[in-house]
Amino acid sequence: MGSSAVVVGGGIGGLAAAIGLRRIGWDVTVVERALVLEDAGAGISLHANGLRALDVLGAGEPVRAAARPQYTGGTRTPDGRWLARMDGAALERALGTPIVGIPRAVLHRLLREALPPECLTVGREVRSVEDSGDGRLRIHCEQSTVEADLVVAADGVRSRLRTHLFPEHPGPRYSGSTVLRAITEDPVDLRTDFELTWGRGAEFGHIAFTDGRAEWHAVVNSPAGVRHSDPLTELRRRFGHWHAPIPALLDATRPEAVLHHDIHELTDPLPTFTVGRIALLGDAAHAMTPNLGQGACQALEDAASLTAAVATEPTLAAALTRYDAERRPRAQAITRAARQAGRLGQQLTHPLAVAARNTALRLAPSGAALRAILRHADWTPPSLV
Repeated sequence: MGSSAVVVGGGIGGLAAAIGLRRIGWDVTVVERALVLEDAGAGISLHANGLRALDVLGAGEPVRAAARPQYTGGTRTPDGRWLARMDGAALERALGTPIVGIPRAVLHRLLREALPPECLTVGREVRSVEDSGDGRLRIHCEQSTVEADLVVAADGVRSRLRTHLFPEHPGPRYSGSTVLRAITEDPVDLRTDFELTWGRGAEFGHIAFTDGRAEWHAVVNSPAGVRHSDPLTELRRRFGHWHAPIPALLDATRPEAVLHHDIHELTDPLPTFTVGRIALLGDAAHAMTPNLGQGACQALEDAASLTAAVATEPTLAAALTRYDAERRPRAQAITRAARQAGRLGQQLTHPLAVAARNTALRLAPSGAALRAILRHADWTPPSLV
């Protein structure tokens, strides 16, 4: 009988891990608690490290074909002045690919299509996992129990399995920022592929897609749980006087398309990403703020690294030890870097601090932005053989 795994969570990281483990010959079941896969989230940028992880898993080609390269853009002030320009061509020369933008729903669909339909079980929640005593795990759902050699906990920022494994861990904490985002209903005339605009305690950005539509996001400092009965009206009040194309992006959006989520992160790092035959992956292991655009990319790195370790190490125990050693230092360092980027970027509110940051960005050498991206995106996945 071959080796088997249960992946808990049908998001980007969980699906990627399932694709990888199936590629090396494992029998894999993905258990997703949602009854209907809504593919929540508007759009996503994938850096070279995320694309390289997809390539080694065998899923890179269709994702690249559906994504739009980001060659132009950068960071601006609300009145439209440039703070830093992005040189996507230089990034492509350095890494072999520019950053690309893709709707999350498309990325989720492409990852699901790389798996047989029978691999994905929806509408079931894993309640707990226990050692069966014979070297396998028992996975308890609401009305059933299954066994497997490996469990991949990819059940998100509020991971039930993480709480089960680390009952003393405080769990995710509110970052102090909340995000509203959507994809426009129709194409929008954009001059750039990607932009961020930083105000005082607020950020507005967009990602252009291949069909001419765009994802936009607005991040603001806010108490947790604040919601608006008419979010577009509130966004126009807050951002309607900012530079073009921000008003046009809001005007091209249906009110019911706006998603609103508070941003939570794991500020207290986990002591390990593995417990016995359970491996934590993605947000369940290292939920981070979106300020570096690395959340999904780190989950994809997790999936590629876990697959490679399982494929090449002599035992599963050795593979999980290697996975933790490879992934935990890097993912936790990028989590800290993302938090710091938010504090120096969108979350700044004091006028003097904002002015000092803007001046520093304008005076930075032309290659500084490129080097900042390379610091996190220049990652080479381990081989599966």
